[in-house]
Amino acid sequence: MGPELTVPPIYSPIAPAIHPRHADIDIRTAAWAETFRIGSEELRARLVRQDIGTFAARILPEGRQEVISLLADFVLWLFGVDDGHCEEGELGRRPGDLAGTLHRLLRVAQNPEAPMLPDDPLAAGLRDLRLRADRYGTSGQTARWVGTLREYFFSVVWEASHRSAATVPDLNDYTLMRLYDGATSVVFPLLEMGHGYELQPHERDSTAVRAAEEMASFVITWDNDIFSYHKERKGTGYYLNALRVLEQDGLTPEQALTTAIAQRDRVMGLFMRLSGHLSQDGSPQLRQYLAGLASFIRGAQDWGISSIRYTTPDDPARIPSVFRDTPTDESREPLDIPAVAWWWDLPTGRPALARPRNGTREDQHRNLTPVR
Repeated sequence: MGPELTVPPIYSPIAPAIHPRHADIDIRTAAWAETFRIGSEELRARLVRQDIGTFAARILPEGRQEVISLLADFVLWLFGVDDGHCEEGELGRRPGDLAGTLHRLLRVAQNPEAPMLPDDPLAAGLRDLRLRADRYGTSGQTARWVGTLREYFFSVVWEASHRSAATVPDLNDYTLMRLYDGATSVVFPLLEMGHGYELQPHERDSTAVRAAEEMASFVITWDNDIFSYHKERKGTGYYLNALRVLEQDGLTPEQALTTAIAQRDRVMGLFMRLSGHLSQDGSPQLRQYLAGLASFIRGAQDWGISSIRYTTPDDPARIPSVFRDTPTDESREPLDIPAVAWWWDLPTGRPALARPRNGTREDQHRNLTPVR
């Protein structure tokens, strides 16, 4: 199983924020889960205690409450798929059968009026989510939301192939697929819906904005792997976690943790520089979108160290309750991961002067920012 690891405070330069109605949103999401019977009774009982409404309220701290509720219900629905089908269910080890199930759900998202899976609670919940997306978003935003759902479904079938074969992917493949199987990209259209605007195509589809989205996904999913290590390593089929992938390359668990933190720190710094660069000449909508990506990163961090999903109070995880305001790795050199190394070729990606490749700070407990 490996040793217990103590996760030190990690770098977060983004200020915390939360919507003032977060408690109400939590209650409504718990009621929605019961109405649509998402997951088994046991799974549903766990999910409604994990502050998922609060998570959504951190992602959209100034957003429209009805869209925050839509996001909260959608995140809970995603956990119904991921926990119920992929990680804990038999389909998670049968990629062919899982692909069939997910394609039927995708048809529900594409055409909610289609007579597909009439008695399936996940399908019923997804129909409700799609109809609400139509109500609060534009047709283009809904189409993008369905498209990102397809990406997510495709990636979790890839996960199932590794569970079925009991194999650990290499770092490059894992990094690429983690941009999608972490279900981060499916949230991006809701960042626009939450504030009632729509990005223009020349900004939304630009290479630099896509890179900013991918950087946000990287930080969110690497943080998730770090915070969930304690929980995941004790389950069956522990093959898909950044620390596990790094251990496969010969690192000890302690070295893997240190490396993963350094990797996410380097990408976090690049995200902040690129966002600042894009905001200088971008439209007000793009500036709002970049701020939304930052809120998503910080919201996932605050939720990750406070939700019982990861703190596991019955078997307490050794994760921090504060953040630090300096990175452990300030290098501006690209990560040695081909799938994402191109990020550093964008404006602000490379330094004007050379800096140490793997500069680190030894004091892990200085400059701490409390969670609010």
